[in-house]
Amino acid sequence: MIKKITLPLIGLMLCSIPFVANNIGNAAEVLPKDPSPFSKFPKVATFTKEKCMACHTRNYDLPVYAMIPGIKGIIEKDYKDGLRALNINDEFEVAARGKPISEPTLAKMEWVIENNTMPPAKFAAVHWGSRVSADDRANVLEWVRISRARYYNTHTASKEHANEPLQPLPEFILVNDKKVAFGQKLFNDKRLSGDDTVSCASCHALDKAGTGNARFSEGVRKQLGDINAPTVFNSTFNVRQFWNGRAANLEEQAGGPPFNPVEMDSKDWNQIIGKLATDDAFMADFKEIYPGELSGDKIANALAEYEKTLITPNSRFDKWLRGDKAALNRGEVEGYMRFKAYRCASCHVGKSVGGQSFEYMDLKKNYFADRGNPLASDEGLKAFTKKDDDLHKFKVPTLRNIELTAPYLHDGTVTTLDETIRLMGIYLSGVEVLPGDRKLITDFLRTLTGEYQGKKVEGIAVER
Repeated sequence: MIKKITLPLIGLMLCSIPFVANNIGNAAEVLPKDPSPFSKFPKVATFTKEKCMACHTRNYDLPVYAMIPGIKGIIEKDYKDGLRALNINDEFEVAARGKPISEPTLAKMEWVIENNTMPPAKFAAVHWGSRVSADDRANVLEWVRISRARYYNTHTASKEHANEPLQPLPEFILVNDKKVAFGQKLFNDKRLSGDDTVSCASCHALDKAGTGNARFSEGVRKQLGDINAPTVFNSTFNVRQFWNGRAANLEEQAGGPPFNPVEMDSKDWNQIIGKLATDDAFMADFKEIYPGELSGDKIANALAEYEKTLITPNSRFDKWLRGDKAALNRGEVEGYMRFKAYRCASCHVGKSVGGQSFEYMDLKKNYFADRGNPLASDEGLKAFTKKDDDLHKFKVPTLRNIELTAPYLHDGTVTTLDETIRLMGIYLSGVEVLPGDRKLITDFLRTLTGEYQGKKVEGIAVER
């Protein structure tokens, strides 16, 4: 029996902007620019305003009864918890920039509606008008379906699975082949480090599923960092780069490690360029691709172009999503159902099964106090934004090839999938994930191992 999991209802702000096709391959169809799919927007917008915003926006006004002794503290905690689960203000800011609402928001809304967990019983008992009607539910679920199809569907899933929160990975991305080949050389070039001992591949080995399979990576002079190196595979699909989101895209990310004193410790681009410029073969390759002088921006551009190709489609789960019923056995399908039931697919969404949002590691319980031994990297998103509200918030990692990328979490403290699932249940969902369910979910996660360049991703599978 799976316990009901309570998640504060999230608000939505739709934006009926035209669909723009991206550079992902295998897009069988492109939805038209006709705004008619958003005909339900007024109803969903009204629903959000009337039944969600009170608990999920900053600068809220406490109700009059909050002044009753002993009540104020309880209500303030409920508001704080609701805001941490999802901040509608952030969604409004996204919509104001002309972008669709995020996949995690769609998935969270779908989950609470389907599981009838919002509003909480204690809230509904006092606020009769907060109850969600059958029409509300139908309108919201239809909006989720349409939004997903318009903005996030890779259009390779079968009709049966087209509205799943997880989607198949595309089989290719359009790139500049010459830049890719040049970027691959740079990715493996130790001259990007100050003492010529460390390359990008040192911490992101492709034969280790794009990781180093170590808690912390070893940089120049055998120095260790304090955060687990995420896989480089499928990183092109991340909403931002690094655990704390300090890079907006792959090009920004490529310009980080070379100048980190622990990782590669180069002084500046001029130091790197000075070494590369003496290599006649390297410079000949460069001049075939880029006009003008060698620069840091061009090095980062080539690295990013190469990293875009590091995608791993055709996992068994992808094949199942595309309609191959034999790709998964009964237990693995059941594991996916449990994965959704325990709310895992509210954050681990989309084609990369993660990487689309930043979530609190201590949403339901204080993970950091329980773990002890504080790390500088525990700040999470706050280290980038400098906002106190972002403390302990981390980018949700991709679960693609997860059986090959141990150890897990930003601090690299967990070495098995079973224990990772158990901890996520406690600290993010607020429930105990039962041992039998953990096994089923683990079996499902192992179906996410894909292919790179037509061959199964290389790496060491974590123990069962």
